[in-house]
Amino acid sequence: MLSLVASHHDLDLSVLERLSADVHAVGREIVTGCDSIAGAVVLATCNRFELYLDVDDAADADAARDAVAATVAARSGYSADRVAGSLAPATGHRVTEHLFAVASGLESMVVGEREIAGQVRRALTAARRDGTTTSELEGLFQAASRASRAVGNRTGLGAAGRSVVGVALDLVEDGLPAWSDVRCLLIGTGSYAGASLAALKARGCADVLVYSASGRAGQFAEQRGVTAATDDLAASLAGVDLVVACSGAAGAVLDVDSLIRARSAEAALGARPLAVVDLALQHDVDPAVGELPGVRLVSLSTVAEHAPDGHAATVEEARALVAAEAAAFERAQRSRQWDPPVVAERRRVLEDLAAAVEGLPERAARALRREVRTALHGPTVRARAAAEAGDAAGYAAALADLAGVTVAAGDLAAAR
Repeated sequence: MLSLVASHHDLDLSVLERLSADVHAVGREIVTGCDSIAGAVVLATCNRFELYLDVDDAADADAARDAVAATVAARSGYSADRVAGSLAPATGHRVTEHLFAVASGLESMVVGEREIAGQVRRALTAARRDGTTTSELEGLFQAASRASRAVGNRTGLGAAGRSVVGVALDLVEDGLPAWSDVRCLLIGTGSYAGASLAALKARGCADVLVYSASGRAGQFAEQRGVTAATDDLAASLAGVDLVVACSGAAGAVLDVDSLIRARSAEAALGARPLAVVDLALQHDVDPAVGELPGVRLVSLSTVAEHAPDGHAATVEEARALVAAEAAAFERAQRSRQWDPPVVAERRRVLEDLAAAVEGLPERAARALRREVRTALHGPTVRARAAAEAGDAAGYAAALADLAGVTVAAGDLAAAR
């Protein structure tokens, strides 16, 4: 396993935005264009861009990194060297522990947020759809989801419902009417729009219009008990107190001109203050909107500046649990990968034993079976323990001992 990671911890969101351009095509192109990469899952969210690769051999890691850098560079406009320098590589247990921590919300902009767990699951689903996953990647991502649930259940991290949208709504709350009186325009109909709508309803905001340039607003609104906006965005802005934008479209959906037209139409009545929340990595809202009088713009960068760190003791407990879950997964993986030779040696001996006991008196057959199985037991236990520990030398020695177990002619003669 090879991971290549860029996140808000190390890069500006503007860099992440460019790296994430046309993200849905990246996995397919990497797998089809590089023979050494058997599979890929791409995890792109509002604050990270990560690739998890199943590479045929550790010696191919550099070639895989070069292939990824070239593919992402072609879409981002950055040079391949710039892309390679932005994507931190990891292999082995570091890949597992990092993904488990990400899925558990420990690496998020808002520590403990729960949306990331769904994003991890959807990344795997997208890889399945694109035909770029492998059994190893399936196992890794499914285990990450289990680890996320374990952290949530055993530490309570995320129980407070903290999220990126939650922090953004906290930041604009002071300038709004009571939530029950807020009229909100929600831009977008994807999974993050669903999470944003749930956060709005939880605060008591029931007057929500949904706008979508793709034409999906009607179905989204009907399924969730809200109202679809018209196709005229400027008209839909009339009387709105809050805009929450999370469509993820390429390019700004809400620009300065549209907002000026909408607010000019209200000027005779006195345009009310407007809060605008832009949760899209590739901005849904033109940043210049924040310069208009009476408009307050909160973006992901604003959220990053104000995101709470989380309760230190709970986070420490969660990280310890993630480390334990990752170590257990790695042990199980090694055991599965190293088990076939052990199974093959045991099968060889047991097949010889089955042939040897044919025609023997029952008492003699039972004694021979006991002797051979005792001879198999010690090396088998040592081999599997060495596999779990990653002790290659110990594993090789135990496997050699297994290879030396035979149903010897002397044993057979004594039994007879």
